[in-house]
Amino acid sequence: MRAVWLRAFGPPSVLEAGEAPEPTNLKRDSPSLGLIKVEFANVTFVETQVRAGRGPFPVQLPMIPGNGVGGRLEGRRVVASLNGRGGYAERAVPGELFDVPDELPLDHAVALLADGRTATLLTDAAAIQPGERVLVLAAAGGVGTLLVQLARRAGATVVGAASESKHDVVERLGGAPRRYDDLPAADVVFDGVGGAAARAAFQALSPGGRILSYGLASGAWADITPEQAAARDVTLVKTGRPERHHTERALTAGLKPIIGQRFELEQAAAAHAAIEARATVGKTLLVL
Repeated sequence: MRAVWLRAFGPPSVLEAGEAPEPTNLKRDSPSLGLIKVEFANVTFVETQVRAGRGPFPVQLPMIPGNGVGGRLEGRRVVASLNGRGGYAERAVPGELFDVPDELPLDHAVALLADGRTATLLTDAAAIQPGERVLVLAAAGGVGTLLVQLARRAGATVVGAASESKHDVVERLGGAPRRYDDLPAADVVFDGVGGAAARAAFQALSPGGRILSYGLASGAWADITPEQAAARDVTLVKTGRPERHHTERALTAGLKPIIGQRFELEQAAAAHAAIEARATVGKTLLVL
């Protein structure tokens, strides 16, 4: 089968398209002993870190990267999380498996698999109240575009921080776009950037506000201590890990993921390069 291999850590060019043997499903507790015929594979920022050797979990090389896929399993339209490997390939062993609702396009389901469950988890934890001011960092990204939608549904006034070239995306979603050097006061901050941007957003929080950090697109987590938060009467909200119901809700909530980039399987290196260059909008998918 066609696949993309990671045999050594390094820049995007270390991803090599080639052939691989079909995987064998030996999980007897799996909903099916078949293989998913993959049509779309998710590409995430975390996967670029894994490829570079800076991932959040250890990996053994060589490997086929990729954690989220969508396709057909014995006639069913499904999406699945694959425990961190095996997604950039024509066939995949079912991991945590979800049936795709009839009304949801398969590519949208793949786009919602990781980002949708994260956004649902975050908005649950934030407990947004009608009329609150919500600031979303990286608002034109995969998770950010969904957070804008969910916060607006909760009755919040939403400001989305993004580079000026992506302000139209925030506006289409009903948020007010702002530059990172012009952040307004907020009651809730969703931080997918970290670093200096997270620090600026923290300073913009009003007393009693909450900040939820879930990503480090800047390369560093938000450097905010509990003592600093307490001094400003701000809460650092911890979320834990997403559960199955977060994904199920994301797939059935009528969210509209923005799929800004599609690459052929053999162009996985180009997909990684685009994400690292901050040249992407919304979700990036590989198409098989």
